[in-house]
Amino acid sequence: MLNKEDQQYSRSSIWCELLQKHRTKVEHKIPLTVEGKLNRMVGLTLETIGCHAAVGARCVVSSAEGDVEAEVVGFSGERLYLMPTGDITGLVPDARVVPGKGMYKAQVGDDLLGRVIDAAGKPLDGKGAIRCKHSLPLAGVPSNPLARWSINKPLDVGVTAINALLTVGRGQRLGLFAGSGVGKSVLLGMMTRYTDADVIIVGLIGERGREVKEFVDNILGEEGLERAVVVASPADSPPLMRMHGAWLATTIAEYFRDKGMNVLLLMDSLTRFAQAQREIALAIGEPPATKGYPPSVFAKLPQLVERAGNNGDNGGSITAFYTVLAEGDDSNDPIVDAARAVLDGHIMLSREIAEAGHFPAIDIEASVSRVMNDIVTDEHKQAAVRFKKLYSIYQRNRDLISIGAYQYGSDAEIDKAIDFNDLFIQFLQQDTNESVSYDDSINSLINLLDNTE
Repeated sequence: MLNKEDQQYSRSSIWCELLQKHRTKVEHKIPLTVEGKLNRMVGLTLETIGCHAAVGARCVVSSAEGDVEAEVVGFSGERLYLMPTGDITGLVPDARVVPGKGMYKAQVGDDLLGRVIDAAGKPLDGKGAIRCKHSLPLAGVPSNPLARWSINKPLDVGVTAINALLTVGRGQRLGLFAGSGVGKSVLLGMMTRYTDADVIIVGLIGERGREVKEFVDNILGEEGLERAVVVASPADSPPLMRMHGAWLATTIAEYFRDKGMNVLLLMDSLTRFAQAQREIALAIGEPPATKGYPPSVFAKLPQLVERAGNNGDNGGSITAFYTVLAEGDDSNDPIVDAARAVLDGHIMLSREIAEAGHFPAIDIEASVSRVMNDIVTDEHKQAAVRFKKLYSIYQRNRDLISIGAYQYGSDAEIDKAIDFNDLFIQFLQQDTNESVSYDDSINSLINLLDNTE
């Protein structure tokens, strides 16, 4: 005979066993991957029913012209929302939808150096197949913020104005803010050719297809391409592939960083990445919040940007420049504001300066490097502060000086700003075929400012 406690324990064990069997049956009745059919297509959004797959999973949609790959971007009840990664011509109602295996991954390896690839990792340069032995998650792996080591060394980018007045540290993330046609791509090309980084990763996201070839042939050149990888996802690519292009470029940069290399990541542009996410979010019903941008856009930006920087114990780094298109030259654009908040500094390109024939058209007053004071010498810091002070004094009084309303000798500081303004302008200008090292930039700045005392 069992006592009351033993009887109670026995009944509990039986119930637990029955409950476990029931759960097992339910799990078998709802498999993780079940084929479905295409129910509706609105724009580029494919709606399927009867299909079970996780968000981010790959799916294949059978069409009259062949199979179309798509990715799960959302769901509502029993309906899945897919976004295609290629041409959707030939899709028909009730097309068969088959969930693929796993998520998208990036194929990475040293064979990528010197190559131009698309957002799927396929070669665009006609140099044959790319054979990579390693693969990494396209969306990256979240890192421990305490595992990052501090930025303590400058990176030579070969541009005098940036080296001397907006010094970039290894592992820093900066934004290149400008309107269209102000010289963002040209400045990126200069940094690509003249930097002392070990590897350069260039992501051309959402740009015109013509600009991809021009950047590779004319701006980057054969010398710059030798140690670079170019990921191109032009404007006519589906929005999902534009996002994949940004993720792929970042994943490749992470691979070389984890090998202990100093990587320079140049992405043109972060705005196109945000616009691609906006297209996807609006297509699946997410409501717009700020000037037509849904909240998910502002969640995706830091997820991408935070993957750059110094990470790990092997000494590798990713120094990143993200171009941000200021729509209508509006510096208060929501993407500009969001990018400025998550980056470690920003370089403003001015249309007014560019129209005056001054290149690179960097607005020194509106630009800042948040880590500069931590990585430069006191002599360099004092010279930069002195330069910016005199340059700013002249800009504030430029109208008075131009019309002759200022009387020379009234103010000693303004007099010095006038005397040295031409030298300052000459110092800031640089030909696209000219490279100035970090040390030469600093020495030129210090020598120039010594004469102002």
